[in-house]
Amino acid sequence: MENNSKVNEPVEPYRTQSNFEQVLLMIRETDKQMKETDKLLSEKFKETDKKINKLTALFTSQWGKLVESLVEGDLIKLLKEKNIRVERTLQRVKGNHKGQNFEYDIIAVNGNEIVIVEVKTTLRPQDVNEFHEKLWKAKKYMPEYNDKVIYGGMAFITADGSSGRMAEKQGFFVIKATGSSSAIVNETDFKPKAF
Repeated sequence: MENNSKVNEPVEPYRTQSNFEQVLLMIRETDKQMKETDKLLSEKFKETDKKINKLTALFTSQWGKLVESLVEGDLIKLLKEKNIRVERTLQRVKGNHKGQNFEYDIIAVNGNEIVIVEVKTTLRPQDVNEFHEKLWKAKKYMPEYNDKVIYGGMAFITADGSSGRMAEKQGFFVIKATGSSSAIVNETDFKPKAF
């Protein structure tokens, strides 16, 4: 066996040690490249966020329309069971009154009564309070209904906590959308509040 003393020696000769300026230049170049990479990544993240937000808004909007259609499809039958004979329903009634925009999800019209229904995928206590306030403004926003008795309804798929009971205490029909239909789930002795 031969004694090979050069086994661990580098193939290339040793380089001279970098001086401080060379190291500083490499650090600055690396920093510059990292900043450019951060900027590109930041732009990509912003672009991705915009796309996600757009898709979320589209999904939410389409989901909301689906729930509204589900509720509206059963609303005439449900209100008839409560002795309100609906002549027609209107969906997404929008307008502007003295610079203030408004929108009502569903309006069921009968000769001298209307039922305005707010539709939520998930009903929250805040939704109940906001709708209560919005319902009081209905005759101001839509003067064509000034001579009508207005009832409110809140429709949903799920409810946070006791939001459904809270809506009932406000005098609203409580409409639960389930599967391919809806049902009014107020207590049997419930009397709707006229607005």
